[in-house]
Amino acid sequence: MTQRKVRVRFAPSPTGALHIGGVRTALYNYLFARQHGGEFIFRIEDTDSNRFVPGAEEYILESFRWLGIPFDEGVSFGGEHGPYRQSERRDIYKKYVQELLDAGKAYIAFDTPEELEAKRQEIQNFQYDASTRGMMRNSLSLPADEVERLLAEGRQYVVRFKIEPGEDIHVDDMIRGDVVINSSILDDKVLYKSADELPTYHLANIVDDHLMEVTHVIRGEEWLPSAPLHVLLYRAFGWADTMPKFAHLPLLLKPDGKGKLSKRDGDRLGFPVFPLEWHDPKTGEVSSGYRESGYLPEAVINFLALLGWNPGTDQEIMSLDELVKLFDITKCSKAGAKFDYVKGLWFNREYILMKDNKELAPAFDKILRENGIEAPMERVEAVVGMMKMKKINFIKELWPLCDFFFIAPETYSREDKFVRKNWTETAAADMAELTALLEGLDDFSVEGQKAAVDRWAEETGKKPWNPWRVALVGTGKGPDMYELSAFLGKEETLRRMRKAIDVLK
Repeated sequence: MTQRKVRVRFAPSPTGALHIGGVRTALYNYLFARQHGGEFIFRIEDTDSNRFVPGAEEYILESFRWLGIPFDEGVSFGGEHGPYRQSERRDIYKKYVQELLDAGKAYIAFDTPEELEAKRQEIQNFQYDASTRGMMRNSLSLPADEVERLLAEGRQYVVRFKIEPGEDIHVDDMIRGDVVINSSILDDKVLYKSADELPTYHLANIVDDHLMEVTHVIRGEEWLPSAPLHVLLYRAFGWADTMPKFAHLPLLLKPDGKGKLSKRDGDRLGFPVFPLEWHDPKTGEVSSGYRESGYLPEAVINFLALLGWNPGTDQEIMSLDELVKLFDITKCSKAGAKFDYVKGLWFNREYILMKDNKELAPAFDKILRENGIEAPMERVEAVVGMMKMKKINFIKELWPLCDFFFIAPETYSREDKFVRKNWTETAAADMAELTALLEGLDDFSVEGQKAAVDRWAEETGKKPWNPWRVALVGTGKGPDMYELSAFLGKEETLRRMRKAIDVLK
């Protein structure tokens, strides 16, 4: 194993939107691969044809494009180990199914759904295994000629893996250590169905991982109960020496820690559980996404990376490159990770503060245009720079905080608490003086205004800044007054001031 190039895979099913837990699994695979100079494969596991949802595959790919997590090979990326869709590998699986049948490690079962249900009613906690397979209709219990006849008639069947009871099966897990499960609790899992000529997940993923030379399988904790079966399959094929190492990641839990995170939790508490907005083609339901909600992809990556793992320090803000260097899969938690969506908001705010104004401006420009405002991009950037320090979690929250940059106040209401408190009896006279002072300035820059107004305020004992804010904004919001006035320019600043003096006199 130490001599093999690290190869990991992310293999979702195209059955709907990609859950944020799946994104974290893919992220951990990516970090592990990059850290070890390895390769990251994108495979589509579409053996369950009944659950296929049109558009789901492209949705998953677009999610990773937005997040900035690249794949090295796989569906839509090419590679030497394709095809990478399981539905295109039918003949490959048939070969390995036959190999297990020929070796006596699997058998054909003809039991109908009705017969299986009847047996479940008859036997409490019925399990298809060594203790019950002899009473069922399969190639172990039926005469050989009867099996041949049923196959010749085209009867539908499944192929089940033959598990011998009483063996302790060891799963070497990079997070959980040596996991031991006795084979007696395992049932004879279905590996193949003649109805659609496709394998089940259990067979397909073993064959694919082997043929694609996967060295490490990093997946969710929900697959841990299946790991002993997978170990047995590797052994049955004679692939024990190249069996990948396993790592079963902790579940993402509800924010209160009580149960697995679901879409209903997001709907109830107001946060997305999908990377992108999802339009369900079957129901027409629209589910929110992190992208459309205004999250930055870097923030989502950073937030997810710390759900179930941490670098062992107090550092929280980490770029993707830093995560690659710091990530240690053996340090992942065994316990589930609470989905602290409030912390996700904090991460988004931190990344907004770190982002260059040029990168944030297009998103704000889109919002301006939706509100009928067209402004040069340099002015859009300037507003973002002045206002992103406010307590915002998303760029879309800027508009109600800074509409006054582009739209002058139409009225000045004394019902407004800030106006009532700061437009005192002397305010109109003070603002008239300030207007005259500003009108005489040749240098209307922040520095030019500040030097003149601060000197005037000190000499007269006046405190003009809050009534000045009333005049320019109409209420108690906005950036530093000198920055705002310089942005508006001399003409617009004086016009607003004269209007306020006239209305509020």
